[in-house]
Amino acid sequence: MKGTVQFIGNFVFILFLFLLLFSFAMFQGGFTSWFLFFSFLPIFLYHISLLLYPMKNWKVTRKLSHHVIRAGDGITVTLQVRRSVPFPLYYCICEEIFPTTLKKIDNRNDKYQYMDRPNKLKVDRSIKEIVFPSFRRVFEITYKIEQVPRGEHTLQKVRIRTGDVFGFVKKEHVFNISDKLVAYPKARAIHMTEQLSNFEQGSAASYTFNLKNTNVASGVREYAPGDKFSWIDWKQTARKNEVMTKEFEQEKSTDILLILDSCYYEGINYLAFEASVEVTISLIREIRRQSTNVGLLSIGETSIHFPEQNDYQQQDWIRQHLTRIQPNGSQVFSNKLKEEVMKLESSNIVMIITTRITNSFKETIQKMKQRTKRVVVIYVQSSKLISQTDYLTMQKLQFEGVSVHLLTEKQLMKNPIEVNMI
Repeated sequence: MKGTVQFIGNFVFILFLFLLLFSFAMFQGGFTSWFLFFSFLPIFLYHISLLLYPMKNWKVTRKLSHHVIRAGDGITVTLQVRRSVPFPLYYCICEEIFPTTLKKIDNRNDKYQYMDRPNKLKVDRSIKEIVFPSFRRVFEITYKIEQVPRGEHTLQKVRIRTGDVFGFVKKEHVFNISDKLVAYPKARAIHMTEQLSNFEQGSAASYTFNLKNTNVASGVREYAPGDKFSWIDWKQTARKNEVMTKEFEQEKSTDILLILDSCYYEGINYLAFEASVEVTISLIREIRRQSTNVGLLSIGETSIHFPEQNDYQQQDWIRQHLTRIQPNGSQVFSNKLKEEVMKLESSNIVMIITTRITNSFKETIQKMKQRTKRVVVIYVQSSKLISQTDYLTMQKLQFEGVSVHLLTEKQLMKNPIEVNMI
């Protein structure tokens, strides 16, 4: 409808100029008047031809330098326009119409400095490139999309505008071109540190994750970078004249279940949720690196469970799931957590990654302790948005034997992430 109105308006305006000059030549007469009229005829014919020129017949294609990237990376986009008729055009303005999923940026670790103000990372992406095609049938435009956020993004539309030199005629057409761009969450290095936490009421010891059973030695092998100093077998080292380390039996019964809170609630910190997704995929990579089975339970509007396994196919499924996941649902996380845990087999270690701690959450954790060997809570939130009530709830959980880790912008901006017990 808008295009039809614009076409009629341009046509009426050009016809008005033509009739105006024709009337001037008829009433004024003389060489000058008719010279102006006939001089305008080629311009009039060009404008009429431009109005009737079918832009919708153009073939526009989009080429992405990469279709799969990591969050925070950038890509190069090349738009190619092919025209069957080499109609002379003065200019073309090509504009990419971005989806809402790309209306924010991901500048990797630096984004967490805005953890208490996540709206700072929302942007109105606008890319417009101008080209002067003249008689060319094929022309290309190249631009970059930087700092792509996590998720699946679909580039669907390209708007092309053109017109004449004087601006009398303006035309535009939106081309539907679908290209998918996938930005996987970035897995970061995580360093677990042991720390003794002291409170006014007393002290509670925290634990590091020793996933390898170092009590039973099954053999010896040559020293490898990363082996602890205490693992060195000095007798075998002296006998073979090479540094030898003890090889320990793997604790096969140690399975870990990660539970990600993806429930929506009013006032949710979306940047803290992005951090919880990064921490989840980073923990999965670190735990698997130590040859330990790990599973994932994602709780949101629907709950998705990936069993405790250590195979490549499941790892790919988890990565795809963490790419698409967004906070959703109307139920409280603690209520859904209580329901889901009752359906699962008891795991040795349960690690819960959440952006919200409440009294109902504390009560659910207390019940979970009865079914599991150990419960670990990783609380991800900006230090400026953590209330005194939250700190008291974390202290109560710690006193009851639950390991609580706090990740704020200070820890998240470091590389590797250092996880300290409270």
